Amino acid sequence: MEPRPRSFYVLAAFFGLFLIFLYGPTITIAILSFQGPQGGLTFPMRGTSLHWFRDLFEEQAVGDIWGSFRRSFALGLMVMVTTVVVSVMGGLAFRKRFAGSTLLFYLIITSLVIPSILVSLGVGLIFSQSGLSVHWSTSGFGAQLTWTLPFGLLIMFAVFNRFDRSYEEAARDLGASPWQTIRHVVLPIIAPSLIGVALFGFTLSYDEFARTLLTAGSYNTLPLEIFGMTTNVTTPVIFALGTLTTVFSFLVICIFLLTVWLMGRRRARQGSDAGKGMV
Repeated sequence: MEPRPRSFYVLAAFFGLFLIFLYGPTITIAILSFQGPQGGLTFPMRGTSLHWFRDLFEEQAVGDIWGSFRRSFALGLMVMVTTVVVSVMGGLAFRKRFAGSTLLFYLIITSLVIPSILVSLGVGLIFSQSGLSVHWSTSGFGAQLTWTLPFGLLIMFAVFNRFDRSYEEAARDLGASPWQTIRHVVLPIIAPSLIGVALFGFTLSYDEFARTLLTAGSYNTLPLEIFGMTTNVTTPVIFALGTLTTVFSFLVICIFLLTVWLMGRRRARQGSDAGKGMV
């Protein structure tokens, strides 16, 4: 076996430093969340316990943690569903060139490079000047879509650029209507990509701060609540909250990945059964 080149160890060390930089702050917060009852916000730790996790589920003197969590979760689901539906429709629309398609594409992508705080300010002003209520479920919902929809559309553009249209032609030859073709042929094939778009939509919405800052109205989402707590809470309960939200985020990702894996196994099993039937 040939020895590894020196460049391998250099790149491995660089990658290790990258992982430390990426996950070090999260691990530090997780460790500090297990402080003892007399613990503070910094090292050295004063004992270890689950005290601050228990304290998190009790009534807090400052803030509305669980109310903000429910709002972020509901908003994430709203953004996720809307992003998936609009991204699929946009991907289908852009399969054929139409007048103004290039301009429309760049207008969609431009929202990604506009500073998020300016988007939040603009959406908030539009709603307030129009006499509409500035609320997390209306203006906040619209502001977050300017962030999630471009990502979803870019994914769908890539998916449909690689899509084999012979499947659709075969379905039409067998008498399927356009809706039946989309429902029974197109959507099942692109289902893993739809799960990816849904994951993008939910996670980007769940932890979005800047575009929600001036559009959430009187009720905070979880990122805004955590930011507010940093100026008022002086105990490790805020670290316990950060640890739980991180675990929740990883749990959501694992659920989506498990769904993709189960769908892949189901498709493989169906293909195997179809092959046996032909034999």
